[in-house]
Order: sequence, then structure tokens, then C-alpha cells
Amino acid sequence: MNTPKPSPAAHQCESPNCGCGDVDANAALNVVVITLSDTRTIEEDKSGNRIVELLEDVGHKIAERIVITDDAGPLRESVLAFVADDSVDAIITTGGTGIAPRDMAVDVMEELLDASLPGFGEYFRAVSISEIGPKAMLSRATAGRIGNTIAFALPGSTGAVTTAMNHCVLPIIRHASALAQG
Repeated sequence: MNTPKPSPAAHQCESPNCGCGDVDANAALNVVVITLSDTRTIEEDKSGNRIVELLEDVGHKIAERIVITDDAGPLRESVLAFVADDSVDAIITTGGTGIAPRDMAVDVMEELLDASLPGFGEYFRAVSISEIGPKAMLSRATAGRIGNTIAFALPGSTGAVTTAMNHCVLPIIRHASALAQG
């Protein structure tokens, strides 16, 4: 049996009362990965493949992996269906976080969020600025809670996905999921 590797940026907590002790640092979460694209297939989806690889590297399970059209309706329907499934702990989308007219992932996700995590997008952009410069400000990556499920909306580029997963998602996903589930 393979033991999961520790998260790239292990959670460090300085507050003894935050509840971190209640979070199993090795818990395997069931995660859905949704790629928004009008042209990609799962086989051609480098960013979605990267998300899956990074999740599995630290012991998480892929509950489902889909590619849907870059439209609000299919995203909304898919997210709501997965949130209704009690076995799903987290949803990660890739694509549609920019400012182009077709980029609606953030708008749909924010409409569905019961609690937003503005610090997620702020931190992602801060980390990204050191990698790609001011263009990082063009991303609207976001995260939050929908029902009892934690949700992340990441950009579509493989580099941005790698940055977001390593610096922003993997260090908090177990803790955020535990908090979202009460």
C-alpha cells in the first residue's frame, strides 16, 4: 500500500485553538475535477491531468473527472449535482477564470457559494505575480463553500494550475473540507 506524500506546503498552524488537531493530515478526500472547454477531451486536457496527478500524489481520490462545454448552464448543473452527492468532499474546476466574454466560471461559482474565501484568490494572484508578473491580475480564481462541499475555480493554463494546487489548494484542502462539513 502506498503511503500518501505530504502536501507540498504542509499546513502550519500557530494557534492552539483553531481545530487543526481535529484534521487528519492524511485523510483521502473524494474530489471532482471539472474542465471547462469547448475543444479539449480528457486525454488532451493537460491542466485537468495535472490537477488529478497532484491530488493523487498526496493520497486523494478522484470521485469523477469530466470535461464540459464552457457555458454557465452545464457548469451550474454539474456543480449542484456533485454538491448533492454526500460522497464528494471537494470540487475543482479549471478554465474560465479570466476576463474574456466566455470566461464565466467565477460568475457561476460565486453565485452558488454559501461562503466565499476571498483570501484564496488574493493569495493565488500574489504568488502568481512572482512567477508571471502583472498578468496574474487577469485571473479571477476563487474558492469557497457550497453546502458542505469546498469548491475551487482555477485558471485553465497548466502553469497556473500547478501554482494554484501547490501553493493554494493542497495546503488547505483537508482543513477547508473539514470546516465545510462542520
